[in-house]
Amino acid sequence: MCGIVGYLGSSSAQPVLFDLLKRLEYRGYDSAGIAIMNESINVFKTKGSVDDLISVTPDLKGCSGIGHTRWATHGKASSENAHPHCCDTDKIAVVHNGIIENYIELREKLINSGHEFRSETDTEVLPHLIEEHYNNDLESTVRHALSMVRGSYALAAISSNDPDKIVVARKDSPLVLGLGETDFFIASDVSGILKYTKNVIFLNDGEIAVISHDGVKITTLSGKTVDKNIETIEWDAKSAEKSGYAHFMLKEIFEQPNVIRETFSGRMSSEGVNLEVAVPDARRIIITACGTSYHAGLFGRYVIERFARIPVNVEIASEFRYINPIVDSNDLVIAITQSGETADTFAAVREVNLEKSQKFSIVNVPGSSITRESNNIFTRAGPEIGVAATKSFTSQLAVLLLLAVQLGRVRKKMSTACVNDFVYELKQISGKIQQVLNEAHHTKECAQVFADSDQFLFMGRGANYPIALEGALKLKEISYIKAEGFPAGELKHGPLALIYDGIPVVAIATEGVAYEKMLGNIKEIKARGAIVIGIANESDTEIKKYVDRVLRIPDANPWISPLLSSVVLQLFAYYVADCRGCEIDKPRNLAKSVTVE
Repeated sequence: MCGIVGYLGSSSAQPVLFDLLKRLEYRGYDSAGIAIMNESINVFKTKGSVDDLISVTPDLKGCSGIGHTRWATHGKASSENAHPHCCDTDKIAVVHNGIIENYIELREKLINSGHEFRSETDTEVLPHLIEEHYNNDLESTVRHALSMVRGSYALAAISSNDPDKIVVARKDSPLVLGLGETDFFIASDVSGILKYTKNVIFLNDGEIAVISHDGVKITTLSGKTVDKNIETIEWDAKSAEKSGYAHFMLKEIFEQPNVIRETFSGRMSSEGVNLEVAVPDARRIIITACGTSYHAGLFGRYVIERFARIPVNVEIASEFRYINPIVDSNDLVIAITQSGETADTFAAVREVNLEKSQKFSIVNVPGSSITRESNNIFTRAGPEIGVAATKSFTSQLAVLLLLAVQLGRVRKKMSTACVNDFVYELKQISGKIQQVLNEAHHTKECAQVFADSDQFLFMGRGANYPIALEGALKLKEISYIKAEGFPAGELKHGPLALIYDGIPVVAIATEGVAYEKMLGNIKEIKARGAIVIGIANESDTEIKKYVDRVLRIPDANPWISPLLSSVVLQLFAYYVADCRGCEIDKPRNLAKSVTVE
C-alpha cells in the first residue's frame, strides 16, 4: 500500500525525494514524510498529502535520504503516525510498508528496556529494535532486528552513525532499486523512478541491500551474497505522467485504444492466436483475483467456457487462500493481478501446491512478485497511476478473450473459420473503443444529470453481468455513491425490493442471446418507477422505447462488446465524480496496490 522512496547520490536529496513521493502518492496519501542525512538526520512529516509535506519542510541540505507516503493501517492518519519513524536518540530513521505482526510483544519488551514510543504504529518498533541492538554496523544490526520480526515488510533505514549508507530489505512487500550512473533510487514501484532510470533490480523476499556511493550489495537475511540481474524497464516515463489531462484516471481511460493494440500486438495472425505461453489442457480452470481483477475473472469464465468448453471456477483470492482448496494435476490455476503485488492473490498462488496443479498469472507489471511464482501473460497496459483501475481492466478482458480463443482452437472446439472470423472482430476493438471516446460528451452530459443521486443500481446478463459489477465498483470507488451490480435475471429474487420511484438504474442491454430477456427486466423496474440508463448498440432502434436515456456503443460481437460497455461505465463514473468535486485519483481510504492483508 504505502509508498517507500529513497535516494543516495550527488544531487540534493530533498527535491528528488519529493518528486519520487509525488509519483508514488497513489499508493497512499493519508500522510507523508522525509528524512535527510546531513550531519544528523533531519525528519519532517505531516498528515495530508505530499504537497502538504512540501509546504511545511524547510530547505534541507544533504545528498541522501528516505521518504514515505502512507496508507494508514496501524494507527490513524496523523503527523505522529506518519513515517519516517525514529529511535529515542533520533540517530536511526526507518520507513516501512507492511505489517509487523508481533509488534505488541516487541513494543512491550522495548518499553521495559527504557524505550519511549511516539506513535500508534507497528513500524516504530523497527528503529527502536535497531537502536537496542546497534553494533556500529547498520547492515548487520538491521539483519539482526529482522530476525526478531514476524510479518511483512519493505523497509529502508538510515543511521547518522553510518551516514553514507541506506539499508533496505523486503519480505512479502515490493521494493525496487533504480541504478543511475552515480545515483541510486529506492521505490515501491518502478513507475516512481522511470524519470531517473530504467535500469532496476527487483529485490526478492528475504534479501537485504546496502546502498552506498560504491554501489549496491545484496545478501540474504543469513548473509549469503546474492548476484542479481539488472533489468531494463521498457515503459516510457511519460506514461506515468498526466500529459495535460485533469486526472490520471481520465488519461488512462483515453489511452485504452493504444493499450488494446499493444495487448494484441504479435499475438494474432492468420493462423489464430498465440499467447506464447504453453497453456495445459486442463480438466478445470480456477481463476483467483481481487476487486476489479475478480470481475475480469468472472468475464473470463463466460468466454473460456463458451469457446474452449472447459469448466471454470472464479474465486475471490482473499477467501480462496483460506478454504484449503481442492486442486490436482488436472487443474489450472490462473491468478489475475494488475500490480503483481496484490497480497491476497500472491498468497493464494503460493497456497496452491506446485506438485498438484499448474498455474500462471495474467499480470501487468514486469518484475513484480507474482511473476517469479508462475508463468505469465502480460497485459502490456503500461503504468496505471489512477487508483480506480481502467485500462488494466480492459486489457485483462482482452487477454482473456485471446486465451479463450487459443484454448478453443487447441481443444478443437473452434474451427479455423470461426477463429479467423473472431480474430478479425478482435482487431476492430481498439478502433471501436476510440469511437466510444469520441462520443464521451454524451456520457458526460448524462453523468451530470444524475450526479446528485445517492444510489445507483447496475444490471446485466451473461458476460455483461461482470461488467455491471465493475461499473458499480467504479462509481462507488471515486464518487462514494452507494452502487450495486447484479445479474438482471435475479431481480425477482431480491434486488427488486431496492427499486423505488426515481432510482437510477444502469442496464447493459447490448446485442446477445439474452437481449429480449433484458428488455423484460427493464420493463419490470420501469413499472416500479426506476429511471433507466440503457447501454445499447448504435443500430438498436428498439431500446429507446424502454429506457429514459441511451448511451451507445458501436455494433460488435456480443462477446467483445463488454469491453466497449466497460469504457462507457468508466467515463460515466469519472464524470459523476468530477461533477461532485471528488478527489478522483485519490479516493478516500483506498490505495492502488493492496500489498497488505
